[in-house]
Amino acid sequence: MPTGNPLSVLTKLVGCLWLGTILFEKTAMSELFPIPDSEQAAPSATTWQRSRLILVAALVLVLDQLSKYAVEAAVPLYQTWVPIPSLEPIFRITHATNTGAAFGMFPDGNLIFALAAVLIGAAILYYNYILPGGIWLLRLALGLQLGGALGNLFDRLRQGHVTDFVDMGSLWPFIFNVADLAIVSGVVLLGWLLLQEQLQAYRVRQTATPPAEANPADENS
Repeated sequence: MPTGNPLSVLTKLVGCLWLGTILFEKTAMSELFPIPDSEQAAPSATTWQRSRLILVAALVLVLDQLSKYAVEAAVPLYQTWVPIPSLEPIFRITHATNTGAAFGMFPDGNLIFALAAVLIGAAILYYNYILPGGIWLLRLALGLQLGGALGNLFDRLRQGHVTDFVDMGSLWPFIFNVADLAIVSGVVLLGWLLLQEQLQAYRVRQTATPPAEANPADENS
């Protein structure tokens, strides 16, 4: 039964790269979502705007932990429960555990992923504090990632492994959980925002580029 989720591992690696970009290189995120200095007119975020990220993360954390506790209490380890028989080929609940390994990778990755979750969580909280107001979708993306990272971190601290249970059968061969889903959703949303910002910057450059002047030699010919 495959329990190591390569998509979850990939999102954690992406998160580590994103963390390094913010804290050390200060390129992609700071260019696409610039932090205004004191001379710029962009308003600072209010306490309520900053708290939205925390509320999203808290909601993800609560849903993740409640769902895991329910599965651990009701479904024996490595057993499957089918809540909707007609959807059994694509949706069932399978109680499994995961220490972070995928296809045999990172067999001792529990500590590595726990440290990564702490670092990424700290970076997200810092970035949330310095972000200007009015960037709700970016805070939503970061809140999803923070909540997912904390959900799996709590598992590792509580029991030494992550509880997985969402089994999509033939649609996706690896079992995952609510925290994994939140992390992936946050990464996808963040990627979409980055793409939109790049497209907007491209349109601005195209609009600002003056049309090429006609060659006098061509007009006289």
